[in-house]
Amino acid sequence: MDETISLRRLGKGQNAVIAGIRADGEMGRRIRDMGLIPGVEVQCVGRAPLYDPVALRLLGFTLTLRNSEADFIEVRV
Repeated sequence: MDETISLRRLGKGQNAVIAGIRADGEMGRRIRDMGLIPGVEVQCVGRAPLYDPVALRLLGFTLTLRNSEADFIEVRV
């Protein structure tokens, strides 16, 4: 079985599949509304100079997320 890590730990150029969302309430809904749901493949395409935010490519678009949001998303590399 593959190990899951926080999306924050995904390195530039790495691909992963979302394994789960650990946020509830408004934060969980907001994350899911952005298309970040289990089973979706994501690629880390870049990071800001101070590593926050992170740029992700998924479902044909690019999305930027703060590390504080990325911490709630578990991925399987």
